[in-house]
Amino acid sequence: MAVPRLVYDDECGFCMYMTRWLLRFGTFDPVGFSELTADQKARLPDEYESCMHLLTDEAVYSCGHALEQCVSRCGVVGRGIVRTARLLPFWGRIRERGYRFVADRRSVWGRFRSCEHVEGSLSGPRSE
Repeated sequence: MAVPRLVYDDECGFCMYMTRWLLRFGTFDPVGFSELTADQKARLPDEYESCMHLLTDEAVYSCGHALEQCVSRCGVVGRGIVRTARLLPFWGRIRERGYRFVADRRSVWGRFRSCEHVEGSLSGPRSE
């Protein structure tokens, strides 16, 4: 798998909106929770539906770490944002708490930013 797989909640309008935003600036293969294959699910944590994930050949990134990895793959600006953020003391804790704050309020954010599908998403399950 050369292109990393971006795993997202395909029943959440805000999640789909954010996935589309990441696809504008980076190259990912978007995979909704409902499209996951058994092999892909096996690589994810048990509670995988609680946050986004990025699957690469080498690793699985989840929640805030997945978002950080995605943004770092969004061109020069994305890499600069991540490089600067990593200079903050306690960055890992800030990243995860910030992610959880937003993720726990997806229905609220979805009132302002939402969409019904992710363009570029293939329908049906895909193999690893």
